Amino acid sequence: MKKVIACFVIFATILFACPLGSVAQNNTATQQKPNAVNTVSKDAQGSDALDELEAESNVPQAQKASADNMGFHQLLKQKFIDGNAGFMSLVALALVLGLAFCIERIIYLSLSEIDAKRFMGKLTDLIVANDIEQAKELSRNTRGPVASICYQGLLRIDSSIEDIERSVASYGSVQSANLEKGCSWVTLFIAMAPSLGFLGTVIGMVMAFDQIQIAGDISPTIVASGMKVALITTIFGIIVALVLQIFYNYILSKIEHLTAQMEESAISLLDAIVVYKLKR
Repeated sequence: MKKVIACFVIFATILFACPLGSVAQNNTATQQKPNAVNTVSKDAQGSDALDELEAESNVPQAQKASADNMGFHQLLKQKFIDGNAGFMSLVALALVLGLAFCIERIIYLSLSEIDAKRFMGKLTDLIVANDIEQAKELSRNTRGPVASICYQGLLRIDSSIEDIERSVASYGSVQSANLEKGCSWVTLFIAMAPSLGFLGTVIGMVMAFDQIQIAGDISPTIVASGMKVALITTIFGIIVALVLQIFYNYILSKIEHLTAQMEESAISLLDAIVVYKLKR
């Protein structure tokens, strides 16, 4: 399971690293193009001024058309870079690690699920038929916490009902703790993602005020550049928290389902053992 988490983290890191390089190259290319246009405009004659004005008037329309043609993935990459790659990388890291723990828990819980009613039906029939060794073998060869607590109860079948009940309850607590293992890390990343977004918001506002102080004038362009970084980091942080929260609630629902199965199976096991002892 640890190998699965490591492979997922490496794959997600590569997935987020590749867009950074491609977008950075695009930004370098776009920075070189305006410099070339300015050099040509300085050498142009007065007759080219009208063409230059018409070209500038068509720039917003071209940008709008390119934004419309841009897919969701490209738009997401562009916004990721616009929101300051440093802080956005931390938010992306929280998403990758949180998803890794979520996927690990989902796989573990899915493998722990069995048809509890069918299993307990077979086990009860074996216990009532005084075939305890076969019942132990069935519990030992069946995966999941339900079979584990039944096996622990069958190991102490010669003890009193009270001792068997305490043993089953104690081992059930251990199995419940195993089901919830790693969930604290998921809650950590759920809380960390928006916090990193808010941190980017504060730093973006500080950057905006620094630029205003350097310029000596409150320009809408200067304010907008800093606030854009601030708001984008907050948006991505909240989105990451929402995604992880959905997975976390799904994990909790599976844990509750398995816990209910364990409680019902423990009651059925004790009832079957009582019938077995009465027959003796």
